[in-house]
Amino acid sequence: MNSNLHQGGVRFLRQLGRHAEPIMDAYLTGSLPDDTLEPAVQDRLVKDGILYRPEPGADLHLRRVVRALLEEALRDDRNRQIDANTGSALATFKTLAAHYKEARHQGDYAAADAYLADLKEHVYAFGETLSHSIRVLWSRINNEFGYVGTLNAKIRENELAQAQVSELLAGLEMISFEELAEAAGELRELRRLLVASLQHTVSSCAQELSIVQGRLLELLGRFRQIRGRTRLLKGWLLHMNQQPDYQVGNHAVHLEVPQLFNLAGPILAPAAVDVHNPLHEPDLLELVAQLRLNQSQEQFSTAPIEAAEFMLGEVDAFEVISNPIRDAVATYFCHVIDRGQAVSALEYRQQHNLPWNAESWLYQVIAGYEGLPDEQKRDFELDPIGEVHPVFSGNFIVGDVALGLA
Repeated sequence: MNSNLHQGGVRFLRQLGRHAEPIMDAYLTGSLPDDTLEPAVQDRLVKDGILYRPEPGADLHLRRVVRALLEEALRDDRNRQIDANTGSALATFKTLAAHYKEARHQGDYAAADAYLADLKEHVYAFGETLSHSIRVLWSRINNEFGYVGTLNAKIRENELAQAQVSELLAGLEMISFEELAEAAGELRELRRLLVASLQHTVSSCAQELSIVQGRLLELLGRFRQIRGRTRLLKGWLLHMNQQPDYQVGNHAVHLEVPQLFNLAGPILAPAAVDVHNPLHEPDLLELVAQLRLNQSQEQFSTAPIEAAEFMLGEVDAFEVISNPIRDAVATYFCHVIDRGQAVSALEYRQQHNLPWNAESWLYQVIAGYEGLPDEQKRDFELDPIGEVHPVFSGNFIVGDVALGLA
């Protein structure tokens, strides 16, 4: 028998007997105010797992296991144990919320307070049940199912834990906070319990359950890998026991080499200099230094070459080939200057029967304007001519340009 476990159990039972009256008060009223117990006693009962505070500023409540123990011992049907089924818990929340709203509507504030206290205990117990389930799963994960003796048993325990996590997540997906908000109505106490507090608890539990599920999948993969290797080793040992005179043959001389042994030997792979690898930087610097040293030695060792006679001759004549469309654009600019007013590029093209298509002509006009020097560009203005897109706002479709004097 584990002596630490025995001492812990005895200490826990002594705490229950020493503080029986405040524990029963917490059981009957649902909570225990802070001024009922001394701070040292409160800390000791919280540390021993008898009382807990569901949220900062709230009163102390009994742990789920202690309440379940008293319910079973007293055969109390009023404070029945909370069912772990999420659907049943949600139905209980909605029923108690309806009782509370009806009592307030009828003016029975004592019954309303009793229903609200019962609802608080159910909500807090539901969160405590989820937290307890997660703690149990983490305890099973941390010891890697060390309480079982075989690897197959570990895999079965892992699969069972995964099924439990899936059931918990499926139960959390059943919670509809829209329905709970509708059940709470405009009452602040109900909305704080059924929406704010419960939503915070469910979100934190769901996040932790997802981490638990990932850890379980990782463990299951490792267990299955170990089992596969173990089966391979056991098969080889069984084969060696059945055929003790077995010797490995020379598979290289066979016509068909098994795939396990059909592995080519390592060859020297093609290499290239990687100038972006910082590990090769010292070697590259050394190579460059050697190259410079060799070049300098060659320059000093080689006799200077006598300078040849250099004569200036006549520069060969060359002719700049003109571009017809560029010349046409220059003529168009001169036409605008002579006329003194803006002229459309497409109208000028049509009047002079220019052979280029409209798009090429417009691009060349725009390029000719943008290629002018700044002092000449200030003398012209190039205005786009087009229309706004009928469907997409902010898009202006340019169909022509007009060149004029500034």
